[in-house]
Amino acid sequence: MRIAVLGGGPAGLYFASLWRRRHPESTVTLFEQNPGDVTWGFGVVFSERALEFLRDDDPDTYDLITPKMEAWRDITLVHRGERIRIDGVGFSAIGRLQLLLLLQEGARAAGATMHFDRAVRSLDELAGADLVVAADGLNSLVRRGFEGDFGTSLSSLDNKFAWYGTTRRFDSLTLTFVRTPQGTFTAHHYRYSPTMSTFIVECDRATWERVGFDRMGPDETRAVCESAFADTLGGHALVSNNTYWRTFPVLSNRRWSFRNMALVGDALHTAHFTIGSGTRLAMEDVIALVKGLEAEPGDLRAGLARYEATRRPVLDKLLHAAGASAAWHERFPEHMELSPRDFAMSYMTRSGRIDMDRLREMSPAFVRYLGG
Repeated sequence: MRIAVLGGGPAGLYFASLWRRRHPESTVTLFEQNPGDVTWGFGVVFSERALEFLRDDDPDTYDLITPKMEAWRDITLVHRGERIRIDGVGFSAIGRLQLLLLLQEGARAAGATMHFDRAVRSLDELAGADLVVAADGLNSLVRRGFEGDFGTSLSSLDNKFAWYGTTRRFDSLTLTFVRTPQGTFTAHHYRYSPTMSTFIVECDRATWERVGFDRMGPDETRAVCESAFADTLGGHALVSNNTYWRTFPVLSNRRWSFRNMALVGDALHTAHFTIGSGTRLAMEDVIALVKGLEAEPGDLRAGLARYEATRRPVLDKLLHAAGASAAWHERFPEHMELSPRDFAMSYMTRSGRIDMDRLREMSPAFVRYLGG
């Protein structure tokens, strides 16, 4: 089979590696418009459960990336100056660029052909491919060319966020909520290397407008964010990498494939960053696509149909939870009126996946803090 992969992010690289390792007779060619050693953003996180799926389905990739990860067992909420530790919620993180370089290493070793700094302008350039895997993100060339056929829906949330880094290391994934004279802010921060942490700043739209961020340049914007989180940063600066204010896009598609084209990752769906599952979901999409095609050898349409039929029910549950988490964060200034205990309970139950019984099993120390 001749396969063209659009996009050199985690989904595209992982598909190129996994398919070639399982099907060395196939030709897999990947196209990425950016250089191979450049990316935006900082670290990405995987939950313990996400790494379990990778270990079970693909131990080679698990063994490749986990030695490079920072790991912790708890998450921390900071509200009204009180630090609330929630035990039993394990996460690991790795730098986005480091992850990409490791996945490139895996794809190269498997025999995939990769073209970086190579923008595909028209699908006519891929006319000889038996299968086109669209792993080219939110602005996917494949999906935009056939939005009606895929049944694409795209909207945006209201809050604003900016993805920074910092040289301060944090001992767990932490969410810090602060109220300033100008408004309310929250930061999602975690270490992803021995020397760096991700630091995502979020604010409600009323605060964003009141501060006047739309009239500020990058340096002034960064300075305001550093001032809002001065205690959290402890004298460390925020670091930019293509950092600017964004609104989170909510993307879905009624159909996941059309003709010989399949969508994966952010070309197919988005999951709010507050559940830390974007990269995980993209890689799980790839595993499901590979399994679907393998289950229907010689019948591409049937393989693509199986991919969607088996993956969609699982994904829909996760995306529903992501949507509920996003809705909670869209109203985080209201939740900040709660006491620290009530605030923490509201946060932990925001997605509808966790109730008190599960908390008792998962986070006994936190339940004792609640008085339960």
